Amino acid sequence: MGLCDRFLFAFGGIRLFRADRQRSSMMLNQDQLDTAQEILKHRFQDQDLLQRAFVHASVTDSRLSSNERLEFLGDAILGMIVCERIFSRYPSYLEGEMTKIKSHAVSRATCAKLAIDLGLDQLIRVGKGMKNQTALPSSLAAAITEAVIAALYIDGGMDAVRNFLEPLIDPLIDAAVDSGHQHNFKSVLQQHIQKLHGVSPTYQILSEKGPDHDKSFQIGVQIMDQQFEPSWGQSKKQAEQQAAMNALHALGVVEFDNEGVVQMAE
Repeated sequence: MGLCDRFLFAFGGIRLFRADRQRSSMMLNQDQLDTAQEILKHRFQDQDLLQRAFVHASVTDSRLSSNERLEFLGDAILGMIVCERIFSRYPSYLEGEMTKIKSHAVSRATCAKLAIDLGLDQLIRVGKGMKNQTALPSSLAAAITEAVIAALYIDGGMDAVRNFLEPLIDPLIDAAVDSGHQHNFKSVLQQHIQKLHGVSPTYQILSEKGPDHDKSFQIGVQIMDQQFEPSWGQSKKQAEQQAAMNALHALGVVEFDNEGVVQMAE
Protein backbone atom coordinates (compact mmCIF):
# COMPACT_ATOMS: atom_id res chain seq x y z
CA MET A 1 0.00 0.00 0.00
CA GLY A 2 1.48 3.35 -1.04
CA LEU A 3 1.76 6.43 1.15
CA CYS A 4 -1.26 8.06 -0.46
CA ASP A 5 -3.34 4.91 0.00
CA ARG A 6 -2.30 4.66 3.64
CA PHE A 7 -3.27 8.31 4.18
CA LEU A 8 -6.68 7.81 2.59
CA PHE A 9 -7.25 4.65 4.62
CA ALA A 10 -6.34 6.42 7.86
CA PHE A 11 -8.48 9.45 6.98
CA GLY A 12 -11.41 7.19 6.20
CA GLY A 13 -10.94 5.46 9.53
CA ILE A 14 -11.04 8.80 11.36
CA ARG A 15 -14.26 9.72 9.57
CA LEU A 16 -15.83 6.38 10.49
CA PHE A 17 -14.69 6.81 14.10
CA ARG A 18 -16.26 10.28 14.25
CA ALA A 19 -19.48 8.98 12.69
CA ASP A 20 -19.61 6.16 15.25
CA ARG A 21 -19.09 8.68 18.05
CA GLN A 22 -21.89 10.86 16.68
CA ARG A 23 -24.26 7.90 16.44
CA SER A 24 -23.34 6.96 20.00
CA SER A 25 -24.16 10.45 21.26
CA MET A 26 -27.57 10.19 19.58
CA MET A 27 -28.48 6.87 21.19
CA LEU A 28 -30.25 6.18 24.45
CA ASN A 29 -28.75 3.31 26.42
CA GLN A 30 -30.90 0.33 27.40
CA ASP A 31 -31.69 1.68 30.86
CA GLN A 32 -32.91 4.92 29.32
CA LEU A 33 -34.99 3.04 26.76
CA ASP A 34 -36.54 0.99 29.55
CA THR A 35 -37.33 4.18 31.47
CA ALA A 36 -38.97 5.74 28.42
CA GLN A 37 -41.09 2.65 27.79
CA GLU A 38 -42.18 2.53 31.42
CA ILE A 39 -43.26 6.17 31.25
CA LEU A 40 -45.09 5.60 27.97
CA LYS A 41 -46.76 2.37 29.18
CA HIS A 42 -45.74 0.59 25.99
CA ARG A 43 -43.06 -1.92 24.99
CA PHE A 44 -41.80 -0.92 21.54
CA GLN A 45 -41.34 -3.46 18.78
CA ASP A 46 -39.27 -0.88 16.90
CA GLN A 47 -36.66 0.41 19.32
CA ASP A 48 -35.11 2.63 16.63
CA LEU A 49 -38.40 4.47 16.35
CA LEU A 50 -38.35 5.18 20.09
CA GLN A 51 -34.73 6.31 19.82
CA ARG A 52 -35.58 8.79 17.07
CA ALA A 53 -38.34 10.39 19.15
CA PHE A 54 -35.68 11.81 21.46
CA VAL A 55 -33.19 13.04 18.83
CA HIS A 56 -33.08 16.80 18.32
CA ALA A 57 -31.95 18.18 14.98
CA SER A 58 -28.89 19.80 16.61
CA VAL A 59 -27.25 16.39 17.09
CA THR A 60 -27.74 15.05 13.55
CA ASP A 61 -26.21 15.70 10.15
CA SER A 62 -29.65 15.40 8.55
CA ARG A 63 -32.88 16.75 10.00
CA LEU A 64 -34.60 13.69 8.54
CA SER A 65 -32.79 11.70 11.24
CA SER A 66 -34.25 13.89 14.00
CA ASN A 67 -37.65 13.81 15.69
CA GLU A 68 -39.10 16.68 13.62
CA ARG A 69 -41.29 14.52 11.39
CA LEU A 70 -42.59 12.63 14.43
CA GLU A 71 -43.32 15.95 16.12
CA PHE A 72 -45.47 16.99 13.15
CA LEU A 73 -47.54 13.80 13.28
CA GLY A 74 -47.80 13.75 17.06
CA ASP A 75 -49.19 17.27 17.18
CA ALA A 76 -52.08 16.25 14.93
CA ILE A 77 -52.78 13.06 16.91
CA LEU A 78 -52.76 14.93 20.22
CA GLY A 79 -55.19 17.51 18.90
CA MET A 80 -57.53 14.82 17.60
CA ILE A 81 -57.59 12.91 20.89
CA VAL A 82 -58.13 16.04 22.97
CA CYS A 83 -61.04 17.03 20.73
CA GLU A 84 -62.43 13.51 20.96
CA ARG A 85 -62.26 13.53 24.77
CA ILE A 86 -63.94 16.92 25.05
CA PHE A 87 -66.61 15.84 22.58
CA SER A 88 -67.43 12.62 24.47
CA ARG A 89 -67.11 13.96 28.03
CA TYR A 90 -69.15 17.12 27.50
CA PRO A 91 -71.98 16.15 25.14
CA SER A 92 -74.01 19.33 25.68
CA TYR A 93 -71.17 21.76 24.91
CA LEU A 94 -71.25 23.63 21.63
CA GLU A 95 -68.41 24.10 19.15
CA GLY A 96 -67.20 27.43 20.50
CA GLU A 97 -67.13 26.20 24.09
CA MET A 98 -65.23 23.06 23.12
CA THR A 99 -62.72 25.14 21.14
CA LYS A 100 -62.07 27.35 24.16
CA ILE A 101 -61.60 24.32 26.41
CA LYS A 102 -59.14 22.77 23.96
CA SER A 103 -57.07 25.95 23.76
CA HIS A 104 -56.89 26.13 27.55
CA ALA A 105 -56.30 22.43 28.13
CA VAL A 106 -53.55 21.74 25.60
CA SER A 107 -50.89 24.16 24.41
CA ARG A 108 -47.14 24.12 23.77
CA ALA A 109 -46.66 25.11 27.41
CA THR A 110 -48.85 22.21 28.53
CA CYS A 111 -46.95 19.75 26.33
CA ALA A 112 -43.66 21.00 27.77
CA LYS A 113 -44.97 20.61 31.32
CA LEU A 114 -46.14 17.07 30.61
CA ALA A 115 -42.69 16.08 29.32
CA ILE A 116 -40.97 17.66 32.32
CA ASP A 117 -43.38 16.18 34.89
CA LEU A 118 -42.93 12.71 33.37
CA GLY A 119 -39.16 13.05 33.07
CA LEU A 120 -39.13 12.68 29.29
CA ASP A 121 -37.14 15.89 28.95
CA GLN A 122 -34.19 14.18 30.66
CA LEU A 123 -33.89 11.84 27.67
CA ILE A 124 -33.57 14.47 24.92
CA ARG A 125 -30.44 14.09 22.78
CA VAL A 126 -29.09 17.50 21.75
CA GLY A 127 -25.90 18.83 20.21
CA LYS A 128 -22.93 20.13 22.20
CA GLY A 129 -23.90 23.75 21.72
CA MET A 130 -27.26 23.20 23.38
CA LYS A 131 -25.85 20.99 26.12
CA ASN A 132 -23.84 23.97 27.36
CA GLN A 133 -27.00 25.98 28.02
CA THR A 134 -28.08 26.22 31.65
CA ALA A 135 -31.66 25.40 30.71
CA LEU A 136 -33.04 23.92 27.52
CA PRO A 137 -35.89 25.80 25.80
CA SER A 138 -39.33 24.56 26.81
CA SER A 139 -40.11 24.10 23.11
CA LEU A 140 -37.77 21.10 23.11
CA ALA A 141 -39.75 19.44 25.88
CA ALA A 142 -43.02 20.15 24.05
CA ALA A 143 -41.56 18.59 20.91
CA ILE A 144 -40.64 15.45 22.83
CA THR A 145 -44.23 15.00 24.01
CA GLU A 146 -45.51 15.26 20.44
CA ALA A 147 -42.76 13.02 19.03
CA VAL A 148 -43.37 10.19 21.52
CA ILE A 149 -47.11 10.36 20.80
CA ALA A 150 -46.35 9.78 17.11
CA ALA A 151 -43.93 6.97 17.95
CA LEU A 152 -46.58 5.32 20.11
CA TYR A 153 -49.10 5.58 17.30
CA ILE A 154 -46.80 4.09 14.68
CA ASP A 155 -45.62 1.25 16.91
CA GLY A 156 -48.76 0.43 18.89
CA GLY A 157 -51.69 2.12 17.20
CA MET A 158 -54.26 4.46 18.69
CA ASP A 159 -54.94 2.21 21.69
CA ALA A 160 -51.35 2.67 22.86
CA VAL A 161 -51.68 6.44 22.47
CA ARG A 162 -54.96 6.56 24.39
CA ASN A 163 -53.60 4.37 27.16
CA PHE A 164 -50.77 6.85 27.67
CA LEU A 165 -52.59 10.13 27.01
CA GLU A 166 -56.09 9.92 28.43
CA PRO A 167 -55.12 9.72 32.13
CA LEU A 168 -52.92 12.78 31.54
CA ILE A 169 -55.24 14.98 29.50
CA ASP A 170 -58.61 14.28 31.16
CA PRO A 171 -57.64 16.22 34.32
CA LEU A 172 -56.35 19.06 32.14
CA ILE A 173 -59.66 19.20 30.29
CA ASP A 174 -61.64 19.16 33.54
CA ALA A 175 -59.44 21.92 34.98
CA ALA A 176 -60.04 24.01 31.87
CA VAL A 177 -63.79 23.53 32.24
CA ASP A 178 -63.65 24.49 35.92
CA SER A 179 -61.40 27.50 35.35
CA GLY A 180 -62.56 31.06 35.06
CA HIS A 181 -62.56 31.13 31.27
CA GLN A 182 -66.30 30.47 31.35
CA HIS A 183 -69.03 32.38 33.19
CA ASN A 184 -70.02 31.19 36.64
CA PHE A 185 -73.51 30.36 35.45
CA LYS A 186 -74.73 29.27 38.89
CA SER A 187 -73.85 32.65 40.34
CA VAL A 188 -75.44 34.51 37.44
CA LEU A 189 -78.63 32.45 37.74
CA GLN A 190 -78.75 32.91 41.52
CA GLN A 191 -78.50 36.70 41.23
CA HIS A 192 -81.05 36.85 38.39
CA ILE A 193 -83.68 34.77 40.18
CA GLN A 194 -83.14 36.45 43.55
CA LYS A 195 -83.67 39.82 41.91
CA LEU A 196 -86.83 38.74 40.06
CA HIS A 197 -88.52 36.42 42.54
CA GLY A 198 -86.61 36.56 45.82
CA VAL A 199 -85.99 32.80 45.76
CA SER A 200 -83.03 30.54 44.97
CA PRO A 201 -82.79 27.89 42.25
CA THR A 202 -82.63 24.28 43.42
CA TYR A 203 -80.46 21.60 41.80
CA GLN A 204 -81.52 17.98 41.67
CA ILE A 205 -79.50 14.90 40.75
CA LEU A 206 -81.72 13.09 38.26
CA SER A 207 -79.42 10.24 37.31
CA GLU A 208 -75.92 8.83 37.74
CA LYS A 209 -73.84 6.47 35.60
CA GLY A 210 -70.39 4.94 35.52
CA PRO A 211 -68.14 3.37 38.17
CA ASP A 212 -67.33 5.23 41.38
CA HIS A 213 -63.92 6.38 40.11
CA ASP A 214 -65.41 7.77 36.87
CA LYS A 215 -69.01 8.69 37.65
CA SER A 216 -71.13 11.11 35.66
CA PHE A 217 -74.13 13.02 36.95
CA GLN A 218 -77.30 14.37 35.36
CA ILE A 219 -78.54 17.44 37.17
CA GLY A 220 -81.54 19.66 36.55
CA VAL A 221 -82.52 23.11 37.83
CA GLN A 222 -85.91 23.96 39.27
CA ILE A 223 -87.08 27.52 39.93
CA MET A 224 -90.35 27.58 41.84
CA ASP A 225 -92.57 25.28 39.76
CA GLN A 226 -90.57 25.50 36.54
CA GLN A 227 -88.04 22.82 35.57
CA PHE A 228 -85.33 23.42 32.98
CA GLU A 229 -83.35 21.19 30.66
CA PRO A 230 -80.98 18.97 32.69
CA SER A 231 -77.34 18.37 31.85
CA TRP A 232 -74.72 15.64 32.27
CA GLY A 233 -71.27 16.33 33.72
CA GLN A 234 -68.17 14.48 34.92
CA SER A 235 -68.73 16.04 38.35
CA LYS A 236 -71.71 17.51 40.18
CA LYS A 237 -70.14 20.96 39.89
CA GLN A 238 -69.79 20.71 36.13
CA ALA A 239 -73.31 19.36 35.64
CA GLU A 240 -74.74 22.14 37.83
CA GLN A 241 -72.89 24.81 35.85
CA GLN A 242 -74.18 23.44 32.56
CA ALA A 243 -77.73 23.05 33.91
CA ALA A 244 -77.62 26.65 35.15
CA MET A 245 -76.52 27.77 31.69
CA ASN A 246 -79.46 25.88 30.16
CA ALA A 247 -81.82 27.72 32.51
CA LEU A 248 -80.23 31.09 31.74
CA HIS A 249 -80.56 30.42 28.02
CA ALA A 250 -84.22 29.44 28.40
CA LEU A 251 -84.84 32.63 30.38
CA GLY A 252 -83.12 34.77 27.73
CA VAL A 253 -80.28 35.84 30.02
CA VAL A 254 -77.56 34.28 27.86
CA GLU A 255 -77.39 33.54 24.16
CA PHE A 256 -74.98 31.87 21.74
CA ASP A 257 -73.07 33.61 19.00
CA ASN A 258 -72.48 32.12 15.52
CA GLU A 259 -69.64 29.95 16.85
CA GLY A 260 -71.65 28.65 19.77
CA VAL A 261 -69.83 30.75 22.38
CA VAL A 262 -71.96 31.81 25.33
CA GLN A 263 -72.62 35.55 25.51
CA MET A 264 -74.63 37.57 27.99
CA ALA A 265 -77.82 38.79 26.30
CA GLU A 266 -78.22 42.53 25.82
